[in-house]
Amino acid sequence: MDFLTLVLLILLSVISTCVLVLGRNSWYKRSSAKLPPGPFSIPIIGNLLQLGKNPHHSLTKLSKVYGPIMHLKLGSIHTIVVSSPEMAQEILQKNDQVCSGRAVPSVAQAMNHHKASILWLPVGTKWRKLRKICKEQMSTIHHLDAKNCLGKLQDYLQECSNRGRAVDICEIGFKTSLNLLSSTFFSVDLAYLNSSSTQEMMEKVQVLIKNLGTPNLADYIPLVKLIDPQGLKHKTEVSLRRLLEILDGTLNPRFQSRGISTGSPRKKDLLEALLDFNQEDDSDFSLDDIKHLLIVSNFSINLDILLNF
Repeated sequence: MDFLTLVLLILLSVISTCVLVLGRNSWYKRSSAKLPPGPFSIPIIGNLLQLGKNPHHSLTKLSKVYGPIMHLKLGSIHTIVVSSPEMAQEILQKNDQVCSGRAVPSVAQAMNHHKASILWLPVGTKWRKLRKICKEQMSTIHHLDAKNCLGKLQDYLQECSNRGRAVDICEIGFKTSLNLLSSTFFSVDLAYLNSSSTQEMMEKVQVLIKNLGTPNLADYIPLVKLIDPQGLKHKTEVSLRRLLEILDGTLNPRFQSRGISTGSPRKKDLLEALLDFNQEDDSDFSLDDIKHLLIVSNFSINLDILLNF
């Protein structure tokens, strides 16, 4: 009796496995029929090996074989590659709303940063509101006190010249850009040109920029996401946590003063606009969200551009 039971269990397992495999193959054939043509993909890793060290060259060669729109699997991620102006126009102009979403990389999910960043938020009411606020505040010339920041930079360079002191262009560029942005965001200077106090902040921002630009296996193979094999998410969390601690000293007094009637005029900066948004009845935008938005969404991107021109 025990032997018969064992045989029946084995047969049942084999039949169930066959049904699952056949069902999966049938589903894959139906779904793949809707996808553009593309090269054969290896299980788990997909077409990652075919990209090589120069993905742009590899994609150019593949497009000559499979056409201006093709399908690749990067790990477990289905990817559509467009390589002609006509197809790009069709997608980006005529179907922009359909294609406006994006996958959130593992690194951007550190400390739930993706829930507050304009970069990673899905298109919706919250995203539109934040985009409008940032656009209005950052495009106002009155708020971009560039003349004051550049004046301080000229004075510092003149002082260095008089004393025969060498100037670190990268560091001074970071500090000037940081002050330009911080005066726009919350009406204070975060850096002193003749001090090394911002060295740690510069290092942490550079870590964030580097990690966001590094290919991460966890984004392509979900099975290893919890393991974080390259340690990128952990390094990002460490740097981001420290940056938020540095920013707390500047932002917390402003947060607290909102509940106190001091009689002083309100500051006209991005932080004030975000605090107004935070206090709206139907807003789900928290004070922590404000910190994430200010310190990463704006600082990292703008400083990366300014330091690599």
